[in-house]
Amino acid sequence: MLNVLNREEAVELIKEKTARLSAESEKVNIRDACGRVLACDIVSGENVPSFDRTTVDGYAVNAADTFGAGASIPAQLEIAGEILMGESADFNLKRGQCAKISTGGMLPKGADAAVMVEHTDFAEGLCLIYKSVAPGENITKKGDDISAGETALKKGTLIKPSQIGVLAALGISEVQVYKKPVIAVISTGDEIVNDNPKPGQIRDVNTFLLSAAIKQSGCEVIEYGAVADKREEIENAVKECVKTADAVIISGGSSAGARDMTVDIIDTLGKAYFHGIAMKPGKPTIFGIINDKPVFGLPGHPLAAYFVFRLIVTEYIGKLMNLPPDIPLGSAALAENIPSNHGREEFLCIKMNENNEIVPLHTKSGIISVLSEATGFIRIPRNTEGINKGTVLEIYSL
Repeated sequence: MLNVLNREEAVELIKEKTARLSAESEKVNIRDACGRVLACDIVSGENVPSFDRTTVDGYAVNAADTFGAGASIPAQLEIAGEILMGESADFNLKRGQCAKISTGGMLPKGADAAVMVEHTDFAEGLCLIYKSVAPGENITKKGDDISAGETALKKGTLIKPSQIGVLAALGISEVQVYKKPVIAVISTGDEIVNDNPKPGQIRDVNTFLLSAAIKQSGCEVIEYGAVADKREEIENAVKECVKTADAVIISGGSSAGARDMTVDIIDTLGKAYFHGIAMKPGKPTIFGIINDKPVFGLPGHPLAAYFVFRLIVTEYIGKLMNLPPDIPLGSAALAENIPSNHGREEFLCIKMNENNEIVPLHTKSGIISVLSEATGFIRIPRNTEGINKGTVLEIYSL
């Protein structure tokens, strides 16, 4: 008899039992930091930009000198000089003066705005300005982007190209990131083979499916491979993986059948904390601890195994690496009625139709192709007796 928890209870128990575990950190060059997770806040030691600069080609001015300027009565300003890109503005702009400047150029002292070149003309050594500007117009002030002392990036941030740009702007060449947790994958089953399955045999899908999911989650993977349904072989595989990995996933052998011994192996080598989650797919999920290493027993069916990884194992990874919580991609209305009376929280792969409505992809847990066809998944709460067409539901990424 499975000791079934609801998904929230299972996640909280996993977090509780792994609370004292944390990923170590390491310093990497920002060229290698994309896809990693920040292990500390990034506090700016300088202002970005470090000087006031223009955002247009034109003339640096004191805005007050342009007030009242128009097409028929232009403001006439003396051109005090020109500021080239990458050069310091080493003069002060007096009232009644302006300076020619290019986009990104440094504003001289005395200037508080810039006039676009399209609104100017040149006559008898004077700049004619046909449109007034307000103080601060067409310029970026010192520290407008990032100010000194500001937290530019927070601990737990997943580093993407945009974050690499911020680090480069701050002059940071190395950054402290979490080491990638190492997760071992063991597939079990007498029917599992790598190539050329005979009648009654199937190819090992879960090793490859789960390994890819682990890598996508920012972790390293150890592929132990397929193990026959023999207690000694499975037990030896688990012992070996616990030595080298931070966590272990055992695929298959988690249901209540006579040959399913995963939960007993975990309980023998360590302690199994639950066997069963009230979710579909994924009910016979197992969680335990062996030598301070989390061990997850996932169903053997690929679709069920993937959803348990996506909804359960990633919660452990997220806590370990201080990742932000999962958020929906968006929401949309159902294109059809969905019957549901399983007493379990249900997760369905979906795609969108031409009217941007949710179309459920009804399938069985042993089917794998639906993951490739789906654009996301939806959640149906436990003990819900169906959901009507037109109901708006949140959509989550696979």
